[in-house]
Amino acid sequence: MNYTIETQPIETLKSDVLCVGIYTNQHLTASANALNDATHGLIRSLIERGDILGKLNDTLLLNVVPNSHIERILLVGLGDQQALSVKNYRKALASAITVLKKANIKSAAISLAECDVEKADLTWKIRQIVEVFSDKLYQFTQCKSKVDDTIPLNDIVITTSDNQCNDAKTGLAQGIAIAEGMTLAKHLADLPANICTPSYLAKQALTLALSYDSLEATILDTAEMEKLGMGALLAVARGSRQPPKLITLEYHGDDKNSKPIVLIGKGLTFDAGGISLKPGAGMDEMKYDMCGGAAVLGTLQAAAQLKLPINVIGLVPASENMPDGDANKPSDILTSMSGKTIEILNTDAEGRLILCDTLTYAERFQPDVVIDLATLTGACLVALGRVPSGLLGNDDVLCHDLIAASETACDSVWRLPLWEEYQEQLKSNFADLVNIGGKDAGTITAACFLANFAENFRWAHLDIAGTAWRTGSAKGATGRPVALLTQYLINRAHART
Repeated sequence: MNYTIETQPIETLKSDVLCVGIYTNQHLTASANALNDATHGLIRSLIERGDILGKLNDTLLLNVVPNSHIERILLVGLGDQQALSVKNYRKALASAITVLKKANIKSAAISLAECDVEKADLTWKIRQIVEVFSDKLYQFTQCKSKVDDTIPLNDIVITTSDNQCNDAKTGLAQGIAIAEGMTLAKHLADLPANICTPSYLAKQALTLALSYDSLEATILDTAEMEKLGMGALLAVARGSRQPPKLITLEYHGDDKNSKPIVLIGKGLTFDAGGISLKPGAGMDEMKYDMCGGAAVLGTLQAAAQLKLPINVIGLVPASENMPDGDANKPSDILTSMSGKTIEILNTDAEGRLILCDTLTYAERFQPDVVIDLATLTGACLVALGRVPSGLLGNDDVLCHDLIAASETACDSVWRLPLWEEYQEQLKSNFADLVNIGGKDAGTITAACFLANFAENFRWAHLDIAGTAWRTGSAKGATGRPVALLTQYLINRAHART
């Protein structure tokens, strides 16, 4: 998809379709008004006839536009004439691209960045156009023998005025970087587990490093992890024929002495639960247990594309969790890289095991902050549903910054407590910790487990079990939380300038 900015008057544009907004009570946006004048009152005549009321998400596609360079007009309802909420703005964009996808067109001009949106500037509005459109146009076709060869929408022109061109270009660059980072994350997550193995994921990091001079990739194999004493991570991989990998992808955008932001993404390319085998229903979706790792790679790509003046390290522990004669068992006791011992009560609580060793490994980078993201607990889905990701952490400033970034990015989070009382559920008679705290507060106790390995730095944990993919008829990866993390990095970069 090609996105560009156009500043010429809309009545002189040439496009397969021009998308403009209208409000209820026959109010028109500036572009709709100009287009109405250029078409001798066509739009107002349709409104007066009642063909479209202007309610939020109303759409009307005009396939014939007499005496115009525009072949079609798409009217998009915006509701009452007032500033839209950020969610309603995105809903209006989604309704527009839904129609455009079905219209069998190659190019479209979009004049919706002129809409008033609460607490939003032009940069943000244009970014949302790119993000929402790219999300709706994404398709996974790699594994299909027959692909629809209908001519797709390929060119999007976003209209704005001359005096706003610089802000528009900033929004366009951010939107493209985030959208492409999300597309990478979605594609990797949607791949089946027999293709997207730990080794495959490692190769994608190496490919990214070859694509950007500012990125550098290093892959640790089993022998190297054994030397480091990563007993927790390696125990998870024992039941699989696929060798585990610890992926490090470094982005260098600032002075080498500047402390990096470390992002850790859980990379379970398939999770059968190990000896504590998962139920068969829905197990196919456990290929999505590597969405955290995919999002880290997507975020690092976005950072490199935007050339942010900060240093970022991405760490992805990649493994499978399978049942096998050599798999770890309930009652086993493991020794982690930190030296802490862990009693295994449930082998399906494996994500925290690969993350705890990676958190310890992160210390060698002397991080400013560490953020891990993982499809960690079904309890998070029960508690919060599929709207926000769960947020926990040991630093209020970091958590506040992530919440602020989530609000800008429309990639919501909800903070849960990380109180000392919950640590009582992780006590073991035989080791330093157990790997699961029982049925109560599962999301919190999982984060409490990780907190034992994050004591030496500022740390936050994102549980994306409910937000990383959609299920049912719309099954597929969402690319979250690439937008949130990229916005956090953008905010950090702006704070330095």
